[in-house]
Amino acid sequence: MAEWIDLRSDTVTRPSKGMRRAMAGAKVGDDVFGEDPTVNRLQELAAELLGKEAALFVPSGIMANQLSIKALTQPGDEVIIESQSHIFHYEAGAGGALCGVQFYCLEGDRGILEPAQVEAAIRTEEYYLPPTRLICLENTHNRGGGTVYPLDRIKTIGKIAKSRGLLMHLDGARIFNAATASRIRPAEYAGNFHTVSFCLSKGLGAPVGSMIGMDRGLLPLLRRLRRMFGGGMRQAGILAAAGIYALQHNIRRLAEDHAHAKRLALALADLPGIRIDPVRVETNIVIFDISQSPYTTASAAAALRQEGLLIVPFGKTLLRAVTHLDINRRDVDRAIKIFQKVFR
Repeated sequence: MAEWIDLRSDTVTRPSKGMRRAMAGAKVGDDVFGEDPTVNRLQELAAELLGKEAALFVPSGIMANQLSIKALTQPGDEVIIESQSHIFHYEAGAGGALCGVQFYCLEGDRGILEPAQVEAAIRTEEYYLPPTRLICLENTHNRGGGTVYPLDRIKTIGKIAKSRGLLMHLDGARIFNAATASRIRPAEYAGNFHTVSFCLSKGLGAPVGSMIGMDRGLLPLLRRLRRMFGGGMRQAGILAAAGIYALQHNIRRLAEDHAHAKRLALALADLPGIRIDPVRVETNIVIFDISQSPYTTASAAAALRQEGLLIVPFGKTLLRAVTHLDINRRDVDRAIKIFQKVFR
């Protein structure tokens, strides 16, 4: 069989030759002491892209989100979040276990909340209620299908938060996909939040790592919390060099992934048993319904795997495919042929 076409996630990307050369040549020091020059340069670059005063390099996106929540809340606080958010579904209960918060989950439209929903969910100050402290949004929204959060919606929610004394965190794991699709600078999104996380190891192609952007005053607390969570790394410049390479070389090319996803979605829309609206495919995530086909999600994934295509079940009747830098136009066309073979 030819090499697998792996559309399970944009986390499966592998470092390119150029990225590996950058890693091999990285200058390093002890980052726990703040002495790794490559980590420091990555943090400066990330802060600049986000329009923030400072940034912190951490091992994973989950750690970036949870450190932000921990820094902005106290145990017993409540966090308003969309019900399909990554923080709620895929972080192993860390909000409760590590931060001591509870989530107030609101049902959004493909992951996007209405400002009125958010305002209605803010608790009053009775002593027996958990205090609302933080609002978390996700851009792009994974389970929403790579949805780009409208900037005007973010700004309106931010105004509500400010008027009620609340803080804001953005899970911006794929913020550069959002920026590419919307042609809005990441800093314009990030300016509405106290903390912003983004992932280096998804569409940007680095092997490890995420960033947190924040005002400089939060940095000492976040560094201490990173230590508490076990995220202090020593000669991490080898990894940071991959992150720098990703930010310098792999943002502009995200538009290719979006075009590949749209091409795949249009082909899937023509197949029997599959329901998908290609107009709603905004970035690199393609989610489609197979409830009208003879397959379960597990059996469909198995049949596609048999032909050399890897995707993931994404609910009782949904499958998800994600395009990324290791997928080219030929791979997409081959994936389309496999889908046609299996579903026709």
